[in-house]
Amino acid sequence: MVRNVTYRLFVDLERAPSSAEVAEAVGIDENGVRASWARLHDVHAIVLDPQTGGLRMASPFSAVPTSFRVRTGDQWWYANCAWDAFGICAALDVDGQIETSCPGSGEPLSIAVRGHRPDDERLLFHCLVPAARWWDDIGHT
Repeated sequence: MVRNVTYRLFVDLERAPSSAEVAEAVGIDENGVRASWARLHDVHAIVLDPQTGGLRMASPFSAVPTSFRVRTGDQWWYANCAWDAFGICAALDVDGQIETSCPGSGEPLSIAVRGHRPDDERLLFHCLVPAARWWDDIGHT
């Protein structure tokens, strides 16, 4: 239940919810939310900020600014990576606009997502880190 409410609040509040906000919505104390978040973090369902214990990632959403911005309607979201940028449109079941840059050249990229598809299907998504190693340092990946 904490996981579902965390995601719902992330969307409703248009930002990462605090443990207090989740606790109020679920009807448990903050310690219960933090314990649930720790379990979710341990199974790679969310990522917690090591300094604050708050949310850093609730994929596909990022609680911190990244180079992957997604506009859906009049709302801007940060995604954790290019893959998650498309995931935001999919999770919200809406069209969107992804703004980022090519990591190799620095060239700005703007990709429209319409009807669950990118406007330019020639684009390639390349992962520099093999998927089996993503969780070695998920913040860098």
